[in-house]
Amino acid sequence: MEKRVTRLGGLLAAYQRRDPAARSKLEIFLLYPGVHAVLYHRLAHWLYGRRLFFLARCVSQWNRFWTGIEIHPGAVIGHRLVIDHGMGIVIGETAEIGDDCLLYQGVTLGGTGKDKGKRHPTLGDNVLVGSGAKVLGPFTVGDNARIAAGAVVLSQVPPGATAVGVPARIVRMAGKPVYYADDVDQIHMEDPVRQELTALSERVSQLEEALRQQGNTKERTA
Repeated sequence: MEKRVTRLGGLLAAYQRRDPAARSKLEIFLLYPGVHAVLYHRLAHWLYGRRLFFLARCVSQWNRFWTGIEIHPGAVIGHRLVIDHGMGIVIGETAEIGDDCLLYQGVTLGGTGKDKGKRHPTLGDNVLVGSGAKVLGPFTVGDNARIAAGAVVLSQVPPGATAVGVPARIVRMAGKPVYYADDVDQIHMEDPVRQELTALSERVSQLEEALRQQGNTKERTA
């Protein structure tokens, strides 16, 4: 019992650290749907582990109705998961989430088909998944990774990297460590596809200018 109280205290403290609107632990405990979703899931997962599948699904469906967050009873969730707002989040049966992760609204941790066995992603520790992002498939998102809002991730994300775009591409963080998942600027992220197109456009402009100068030189010597 004491261990459960300690874990709940750690969860509430994580919300206080990462949500500037949080005024007190009592407010978080009573009014934050992300906290309710995790607590209901603990019960559903306990029932699921004892093969009480119908009861587990009943609890998870009530959780979905009450919070707007759908977590399959079979999903494995680590400690201090912070769900910001949370409406529309879907977490599949074989998904695994590490400690100290942060999910925003509209996130899907889903599968890509009807295969049996492991078919949902595994998130390492301290991972951030931005609003509306879709992580689809049985691969791993490494520790300290960041997934930008609206990204569609279909393959493995290395530790400490950032995935951006549709489909997502990896942008490494130039050796800069991430200590907390909430230390993330979700606005000022560069799109690697745009960077490549910009570089190609600049190169084409340089070649056109070189051809123009070469033509002018030929005209003067003619």
